[in-house]
Amino acid sequence: MTDTPSPRDLAGTYFDCWRRRDFAELAPHLADDVAFDGPLASLRGREDCLEGLVGLARATTHLEVERRLADEEDVMTWFSLGVGDSEPTPVVNWCHVEGGRIRAIRVTFDPRGILAAG
Repeated sequence: MTDTPSPRDLAGTYFDCWRRRDFAELAPHLADDVAFDGPLASLRGREDCLEGLVGLARATTHLEVERRLADEEDVMTWFSLGVGDSEPTPVVNWCHVEGGRIRAIRVTFDPRGILAAG
């Protein structure tokens, strides 16, 4: 039996920490060289990724996970995201897990509503 969290559990921790705006719990679950890529940013390394997520969490007004699909190494989470005065935007987040840690995060969404809200 192993204590290594499943990719699905890691994605749950990622979103739970974001909701709580508490990333101390998330940090050890990110690989040192984690990569984040999305429409508004590309970040490399645990510290830069956490800093970006902290900034986004400060602006987040709505975060609702709607569906999560997972296999042995990858998790797709479909959720709605409100930032500032924007209406909730549909987003998909893909987390790739290696060695029990999140190694890559990619998100895709239409950023027009978020950008228009400023």
